[in-house]
Amino acid sequence: MASKILIVEDEQLIALDIRRQLLKLGYEVIATARDADTAFAALTQEKPDLILLDVVLHGKVDGTEIAAQVQSQYEIPIVFLTAHADEKTLQQAKAAQPFGYLVKPVNSQDLSTAIEIALTRHRAELAIKQALAKEKALLDLKSQFVSMVSHEFRNPLSTLQFSFDLLESYDNANVPPEKRQACLQRGKSAVKQMLQLLQEVMVIGEAESGKLECRPEPLNLLWFCHEVIDAINIQHQDNSPIIHFNVSGIDPTTEPFYYLDIRLLRHILTNLLSNAVKYSPAGSPVIFDLIDDRETLTFRVQDYGIGIPLDDQVRLFESFYRGSNVKQIPGTGLGLAIVNQSVKSHNGTIRVESQVGQGSIFVVTLKSVRA
Repeated sequence: MASKILIVEDEQLIALDIRRQLLKLGYEVIATARDADTAFAALTQEKPDLILLDVVLHGKVDGTEIAAQVQSQYEIPIVFLTAHADEKTLQQAKAAQPFGYLVKPVNSQDLSTAIEIALTRHRAELAIKQALAKEKALLDLKSQFVSMVSHEFRNPLSTLQFSFDLLESYDNANVPPEKRQACLQRGKSAVKQMLQLLQEVMVIGEAESGKLECRPEPLNLLWFCHEVIDAINIQHQDNSPIIHFNVSGIDPTTEPFYYLDIRLLRHILTNLLSNAVKYSPAGSPVIFDLIDDRETLTFRVQDYGIGIPLDDQVRLFESFYRGSNVKQIPGTGLGLAIVNQSVKSHNGTIRVESQVGQGSIFVVTLKSVRA
């Protein structure tokens, strides 16, 4: 595809000659401007790949001032044109940091060389900027990760330490068994919390390194869904929301097997259902629909909880990001990121609908492949 060039030159004959040479060289000339106003008008119509800009223009705004405005608003390389090669003009041009400098009249070979060098340098600079931005984002993520993990491990470690200290201080002969059991249970819960966090961190690490592979195998889907629901019910026994499981397109009297990755599907359903329970008031229903329309499998989870603010929804699947209204509800901000990566590994889709104070609906769609 031909590179697009904008010519800013107030001498009409020179501008026409440069335009003729550019077209002959295979470039596309989007416009020829005589001053700053016509130049910026052309820029608003179509963004060029490069600007050929006369240093000295008639009017209130010269070429160096135009260059400064372009650099502050656009990422477009500029090659200066000038009929003057004196030291003063050269210093003015250098201050504007152009990508090239041509003395008029220009010939086709010098024109082509200057343009190609400028475009190549510009592409290289953009690539460096992108790499630096990516590196900065990675460093920020690592810093956030260290901070988050340190914080999340502090509570269960403190619980473990407290439980051990308490057991150590008890007089075995006088301490009721239920107190000892309570200490042990607190310690076990803390260990379980840390193991879950480690598992989430490992999954995110696999996903970000491109190693989160989908390995489908025959899975009894109805049995699996009931198992996930039972596990969540055990975790949230005290006045928790009730999970209503509805099945459509599948005969519940059969044992339907589908090719799915059991580990990834467990991440998807466990996180979505756990979140629905966690962010809902006690006793309110959570609706879990499983639908097979022969082409796709749809997993739909609906709750009537706190909902998700609209501004948060665009960042919902980022690692470590949590909604602004979760307050003191515990969480790592990794669950939905894991869900999103697990869905992607299945070549599926996920969408969310939510209103604050009314609840949320998460819909995961995967390809339906019966075993």
